[in-house]
Amino acid sequence: MSETVQPDWMQGFVPNPQRGNPKWRKGMESPCKSGRPPGIVDRRMKVTKALMDDAPAVARVVIDAALAGDMQAANILMSRVAPPIKVQAERVEFELSPDAPLAAQAQQIVAAIAAGKVDPDTGRTLIASLHAVADIRATEELEHRIIMLEAKQV
Repeated sequence: MSETVQPDWMQGFVPNPQRGNPKWRKGMESPCKSGRPPGIVDRRMKVTKALMDDAPAVARVVIDAALAGDMQAANILMSRVAPPIKVQAERVEFELSPDAPLAAQAQQIVAAIAAGKVDPDTGRTLIASLHAVADIRATEELEHRIIMLEAKQV
């Protein structure tokens, strides 16, 4: 029952367990102690160098297009010069009993949303924070219970 059945197109296929040098095993010293010789440039560096050589000309073309009214070019430039401002939630104040059970605190948040004291996005964030606190408490309780059980077995 544990026998694997290969499809017809895979009949006779034997995967190569190790690519590269078949004599090298994990934990062995590297066969190339000095590493890549200095001065060897890989493909990524060649492309980066070519782009850097042309970057001023490309930037000039984008600037000229933006000045001519091309909105996509203007958007590219503006995103580099003045990145979008991150949204910040407004500070809210409402009654929340920190000693109450987490379910009661969630109900207080929902009531504050219903009363218009807290906007729905902020309320969602607060309830997600309560959920994270509940997860942390559950983990701590589980850790404590495991410690108690291990202490009883010793």
